[in-house]
Amino acid sequence: MLSIVVLGTAAGGGLPQWNCGCQNCRAARSSPERQLNQASIAVSADRENWFLINASPDLRQQIANTPVLHPKAGELRHSPIAGVILSNGEVDAVTGLLSLREGSPFSLYAHDRVLSLLADNSIFNVLKPALVPRISIAAGVSFEPTLTGGTPSGLDILPFVAPGKAALFVEEQSAHQEGDTLGFVITDRATGNSFVFLAACAAVTPEVEPYLRGAKLVFFDGTLWRDDELITLGLGAKTGQRMGHISMKEAMPALEELGIGTKFFLHINNSNPVLDPASPERKEAEAGGWHIPAEGMEITL
Repeated sequence: MLSIVVLGTAAGGGLPQWNCGCQNCRAARSSPERQLNQASIAVSADRENWFLINASPDLRQQIANTPVLHPKAGELRHSPIAGVILSNGEVDAVTGLLSLREGSPFSLYAHDRVLSLLADNSIFNVLKPALVPRISIAAGVSFEPTLTGGTPSGLDILPFVAPGKAALFVEEQSAHQEGDTLGFVITDRATGNSFVFLAACAAVTPEVEPYLRGAKLVFFDGTLWRDDELITLGLGAKTGQRMGHISMKEAMPALEELGIGTKFFLHINNSNPVLDPASPERKEAEAGGWHIPAEGMEITL
């Protein structure tokens, strides 16, 4: 049985973003139920041992909000988090690792490109190799993450390259390389049920389409509604493409004929009008079969 818990749905900065006075951020400050953590999910094949897909800066609060990630009753020190699997090296994906420094063992899986970014930043040395081994993964090569002690997890994870860009903090020194942005096909070995996690993607290319075609469930990049959204709203100078993200308006028709079952947008920027449940954009997305997952939502496949 494949279990998924949505830990966060927002893009960098969350909702509200600390320095933003846009309509969505103002609404979230006055209505706490509209506040969102940054994008991450947890997945398990047994509901006892969990793997995080990315480690959001909000991870401490996400764990506090999620009972299945709490220490086992009667244990002084324990965590059901068996590993963290990184899809990229952006601040939004790796900063939460620093909240896991209190001595519980887990495995860290990432492409060599991302592992090199961590190695170049000595603050991540708080995660001691004896407790947190860093394990290289490669696009096109499936792997089974293991539990503490090396026991098989029952999950099969196939990384694949997605169009994207280098992490923001190195893009001036380093051109985009393979491994900067990965998607994952995550499968329960016992049942064969699977889903796709692709929370950063700059385009739906012929190389990406086969991983999405016919998928039972997909979490897909929902950063912006329109490519020029930040510019139009006066919130920034970059397009979605410049940031490595396809807009919802472009993604929905591109994915429509791929036979995807349940479709969730994830990694949604505070500027995106779909965050307003009453907006025309939200109604358009829902009419196209897309959903905005609630934080704390549990899904079983």
